[in-house]
Amino acid sequence: MRNKTLAIIGASYLQLPLVLKAAEMGIRTLCFAWRDGAVCQSHCSNFFDVSITEKEYILDICRKESIDGICTIASDVAVPTVNYIAHEIGLIGNSLHSGQISTNKFAMREALSDAGCSCPPFLKIRTPQDAVRASQILSYPLIIKPCDRSGSMGVTKVNDESDLFPAAETALNASFSHEAIIEKHIDIAHEISIEGISWQGEYHLLAVTDKVTTGPPHYVEIGQHQPCLLPKEILDVAVRQATEGVKALGIRYGASHSELMIDTTGKVYITEIGSRMGGDFIGSDLVCLSTGYDFLRGVIEIALGSFSGVHTTLRKHAGVWFYTPNTRGVRDIIEHSADHPFIRRSEIHPEELKTLTRSADRAGYFIYQADKRIDVDITDDVC
Repeated sequence: MRNKTLAIIGASYLQLPLVLKAAEMGIRTLCFAWRDGAVCQSHCSNFFDVSITEKEYILDICRKESIDGICTIASDVAVPTVNYIAHEIGLIGNSLHSGQISTNKFAMREALSDAGCSCPPFLKIRTPQDAVRASQILSYPLIIKPCDRSGSMGVTKVNDESDLFPAAETALNASFSHEAIIEKHIDIAHEISIEGISWQGEYHLLAVTDKVTTGPPHYVEIGQHQPCLLPKEILDVAVRQATEGVKALGIRYGASHSELMIDTTGKVYITEIGSRMGGDFIGSDLVCLSTGYDFLRGVIEIALGSFSGVHTTLRKHAGVWFYTPNTRGVRDIIEHSADHPFIRRSEIHPEELKTLTRSADRAGYFIYQADKRIDVDITDDVC
């Protein structure tokens, strides 16, 4: 009996945990991505140097290789390709429509609003002049972000008209489609995300994550922690919104990552939902460290049509702190890791610290597991 073959769209470090987990399970893996930055090429069974948006070319290879499943775990751009190939070959996957609306922030917001989810007021823009007209409707302060990017790329808070054109140009230039969403800024008290997994339309809650960000103007995430420590009544509303949002986007199979904000009055807003795991090690590491559930295995099982359910075995605190100008103490903790048994993995990049405008500017991290939340000093320092 031949080993199962799993196609993985993407081959960066974000997909590496998926490739390694599949290998551990005895599954043959095919990775598709440009060679530059494709760290998975030395770990997968076969690597194909191609853009992850080349659907027809990848489909032809997948047919020749007789794949048994297809997935991605940390790339919004890969989702439409995954859904397209699953649809064409008749494999487990979400609909083509789901792939379209779950990877475009404007289409997503429309679907979420139509389903009754609470979202910040929003409009779509295609030019900086559109942003001027939108600002007259929504009023300042505003948030402008690309419709189709992640990792805080191109996101800016705009306080007045003097910042509007530069912020709009930044978001539009970062967008693949040259479209951006402009929304009313919410006076944020907390930011959280919710990890879930779905099988045949049934949603299973896995974990709620507390986020730590730099705040305005770019809101780069510098820490992620599970479990969330907010009051139960707020978490219940957030989970209900995420559950309804996942259904509204047609995510019937696989991982989902919902991002939400709680304002200073306690009102919960859903900002976006990805048809994938959360990045920043949330899905690949933290869920398993905090709950004992192997999220990666679950995603692979679903892609191959053999989901065995969700079984949690732990109740631990787990998290990641990133090394940034705002969290300089992270380096000291990593360099003295022998004194900190809670560290599960860490890395420091050799480059100088950068002013944070996106997630890629962070210079290292450590992942922890402990009986309580691990804190570090946070400053407003800049490079």
